[in-house]
Order: sequence, then structure tokens, then C-alpha cells
Amino acid sequence: MNISILTVFDELYHPFLQTSLVRRAQEKQLVQFDIERFFSYVAPKERIDAPTFGPGSGMLIKPEVIQKAIEDKEKKYGPAFKIFFSPQGQKLDQTILKKIAYTVQERGHLMMLPARYEGMDARVEEHYADLVISVGDFVLMGGDLPAMMLIEGLLRLIPGVVGKEESVCFESFTGPFVDYPSYTEPVEWQGRKVPDIVRSGNHAAIEEWRTKQAVQKTVKQHFSWLRSHVLAPAQKDIARSYIPSHYTALMHSEVLIGKERTPGTTSVTSLDIHDIARSSYTYDVKNFFVVTPLKDQQKIVKRLLDFWQKDIGAEYNVHRYQAVRAVRLQTSIDEVITFIEEKEGRRPLLIATSAMLPKQRMMITFHDQALIWVQYCPVLIIFGTGRGLSQALIDRCDYVLLPVHGFSDFNHLSVRSAAATVLDRWLGINEKNLEK
Repeated sequence: MNISILTVFDELYHPFLQTSLVRRAQEKQLVQFDIERFFSYVAPKERIDAPTFGPGSGMLIKPEVIQKAIEDKEKKYGPAFKIFFSPQGQKLDQTILKKIAYTVQERGHLMMLPARYEGMDARVEEHYADLVISVGDFVLMGGDLPAMMLIEGLLRLIPGVVGKEESVCFESFTGPFVDYPSYTEPVEWQGRKVPDIVRSGNHAAIEEWRTKQAVQKTVKQHFSWLRSHVLAPAQKDIARSYIPSHYTALMHSEVLIGKERTPGTTSVTSLDIHDIARSSYTYDVKNFFVVTPLKDQQKIVKRLLDFWQKDIGAEYNVHRYQAVRAVRLQTSIDEVITFIEEKEGRRPLLIATSAMLPKQRMMITFHDQALIWVQYCPVLIIFGTGRGLSQALIDRCDYVLLPVHGFSDFNHLSVRSAAATVLDRWLGINEKNLEK
């Protein structure tokens, strides 16, 4: 496999290419590098860059310089798979590395074009790029470090480069779970001991321990990566065992009503109960609480639950029965908290939802599972009817989720639609990596 690198600073690569497995891959003749400066394609003292058109400062590498460089290397090694680097590119991850490795082994020639200054003329990427890569949502001085990162990640996937192939097969991000923790001598360091199970010699027990450690770390710290995969049933089951217990509550008291948004109570609706119950059951919520202090409203809820939580409900619609049997009627949020605390042995963390931005210091987003789940507490997500939860109730909560909204100015979802959206964004699987 040939790797051509066209760059402004070729000297950056010489020590890098003589390091560790990168050097070994060359010694084994598994890969050959060709590093060329863009200055090789202009006359002496001629510039390779020019000012950008329009207002603002900055210099771009000229398109004709890049064209000459590409044509020169493709004449030597054949058509290349060309990778450019930009903060606006596709974010590099293990799945993309696998696709690059497969393509390059088929084609035999990889070309990387790390830019400097303000980058390259946009027409060059449009014309030549097979892939534009970003290594994160930040800006570096050029694309050379990202190119080196890609080389290291890529070479690990080339057969023969890494001595033990299992080191690649089971490392972090090769599947839905990250790697397990590893230890060496001494047995005790800074008051911390190597777990006894690791030194037990019981290989089956060690493997089971490693799996649990990997899954737990993935759920708690890398949930976005986990949920991006198609998971086998066994993987779903073990991942679910490390997600803290979640509960939902629909408030018909301590909510705002009327144009004046004054605290009050609202009426229950069977549609809200049915739909939020189904959403809750879909996302493995342990119980869904309907909260109302009004006696007549409680009678309505009891009548509905009496039907759906008994055998007659199962005979009528088994799926509806499965969802509604986890619904509980309570008269206040305090009763809900007490119920969960008695069931779980710990007070739940309270997360409020709102269509507005309430006055609350602990706002969280739908990407903050790690912040919540590392506290090892059950979680109660609270939804409001009417015009939303009262500020007094929000003030009692530990966190408030940012509102659900789109790109329009309209933000008036029904509570059942909002609940389904919130649960999906917080607990749902959202596949983008289709490899099992």
C-alpha cells in the first residue's frame, strides 16, 4: 500500500514515520510513504499561496499547485483515494477508519492533503476529495497532526502491522463497547489495589468481569457511541442493566394555567395516559406516575387503570395492557418521590422539562447522561400539563432539560409528543453505525 502525503511542512513527518509500529509497517513492506512538499511544484521563490477573495485576511494554497502535486503522485502510484482535512469535514471515528482501511487496501494508493494557512481553494476539495476529515470541533494550525492521527489509526487495521490481532479486535470503539481497564505490577500503588478477580487465574470469571466493566464504562461515559450502534439482544440486555432506573411523572398540579400563567390544576385525559405510558414502556421506564390531587380526577384515572391493568385489558389489547400496567396514580410529587425512594433505596434525581428556559442554574442537554448517571441514583423526569411546570416545582428539581424545539419559531408540542421526544433523545437508540 502506498501513502502519498502532500504538505507544506514535510519535516514534521520524518521523526513520526520512524516511530514504533509506523516504522515496523514500513520494514515489513506493508506500507510505503511518499512525502512531498507543495513547494516542489512551483518555481524557486514562487509562492504556493494567494490571498482570499473578498473581505478578511488569509492565504489559501493555489488550486493549480495542488493539481500538479496530485497528478504527479497518481502518475507514479495510480489513482488514489484522496483525503483532505478540515474542521468542517466528517468527524473521524473507528467506523470511518475501517471504511478507509478497506477502500485503501482495495485501491492500493492513499493520498492525504493536509492544508496550512487558511486552507485550500474550495474548488479543490469539490473536485478531488473522496473524503474530508475532521478530528473534532476545534481548529488547529494545519492538517498535519490530523493526518498523523489518521495514519496511526489506519495502520492498526492493516493485517500484520499489530503483532496480536486480538489487540485490534477487542479494543475500544471496534464495536458498541469501549475497552475494559487493564493492570500490571505492583499489586498495590498509591493505596489502590489491582482487583483480585484479575489475578485469580479464572479466565471465564475474568472475561465476565472485563465485559461488565467495559459495558458499565460505555453506558456511563460513552452513551452516544453505544446508542449509535445496531445492538444484538444480548448487548441490549447487558447495557440496560447499567442504565439507572428511570421514572416519569405527568403533573396535573403545581402547573401553570391560563394566559396569566398562575399556578393551578388541570384535568386528566385518557389519551395522555395511554400515549405516555406506551412511550415510557418503550424506553424501559420503570413506572409512569399520573399526579392529581383532585378526587374526581382520581376517579377517572382509577377507572381507566382498573380496566387496563386487569385481565380484561390484556384480552382486549395486550400491548396496551403491558404499557398501562406500569402506570401509578399519586396525589403529589412528594408521594412519587417517596414511592421511588422506597423501591430503589435512594432518592431520585429530579429532572424537570419545560418548553421555556426557566430560571434554573442546573440546565442540562440531551447529551449529558454521563453527568447524571455517574451519580448512581434513580432518575425521575417530570412533565407538566397546562402551560408547563410551576417555577416552585422547577426550583425543587435537581436539573432542567433544555426545551425540545426545531428550527421554526413554533414551540407548542402536546405533552404526549414532548414526552416521546424527550425519552427518545435521552434513552433511545439512534443507529448510525450499522456494523454489529
